[in-house]
Amino acid sequence: METVWDWVTIFAFAGLVTLLLQRSSEDEPRDKLWHYAPPALACAVANQVGNAGQDLVAAMIMGGVVVYLFAVLKLRIGRP
Repeated sequence: METVWDWVTIFAFAGLVTLLLQRSSEDEPRDKLWHYAPPALACAVANQVGNAGQDLVAAMIMGGVVVYLFAVLKLRIGRP
């Protein structure tokens, strides 16, 4: 945990895991387990790219994670 990207990606991954655990406890889960693989892998790639000094590319990858959360996982803020 030496760079900003380490912290950013760990917090994003922790949020992703929390969402997975919350949704997997539903009577009829909305998502499949594999739906969480692309954003999890993107967090790892963004961390590596950011640690290599390519901050803009890492930020774009993390932006893609956010878009994926809203588009594919249909994350709704403030609503169940």
